[in-house]
Amino acid sequence: MTIRHALTGLFLLLAMAVVQPVQAQDNYAYYGFEPDITTNYIRDAEQFRMGYIRVAIEVMLDDNKYIDVIEHHSPVLRDAFLQIFSTATERQIKSLTGRDELRLDCLERAREIMRRETGQDLIRDVIFTKYIYH
Repeated sequence: MTIRHALTGLFLLLAMAVVQPVQAQDNYAYYGFEPDITTNYIRDAEQFRMGYIRVAIEVMLDDNKYIDVIEHHSPVLRDAFLQIFSTATERQIKSLTGRDELRLDCLERAREIMRRETGQDLIRDVIFTKYIYH
C-alpha cells in the first residue's frame, strides 16, 4: 500500500466521522387517486375540436395519519381536479410551464378544500405520475 492510498483512506475516514447523517422524514405519505383523472379539453376554440387528457395524480401528505382523511374527501378533491383540467387551454395542457401551472392550481385548490373541510393544511404537494394528452 502506498502512502497516497493510506492518506486517501485516512481522509475518507475523517470526512465520514465529521459528516452528520441526515434523519429522513418517515411520516410522509402519498395518496393516489384511482382511476386516473380523464377529461376533455377544447383543442381549437374556433372549430370546437376536442382533445383529451389523462393524468395520474398523487398527493404528498405531511403525515401518514392523514391518509384516511384524504380518502374520505377524495370525491371533492377529484371533482376539483376535473374542473381544473376540463377548463385548461390547449397551451396549458401541452406546454411544460402550463403543466406546472396546472399542478400548482391543483395544489392550491386541494389545500383550500382541505382547509375548508378540516381546518388543517394536510397536503404538502401534488404530483403528476402520468400525463397523457391527445
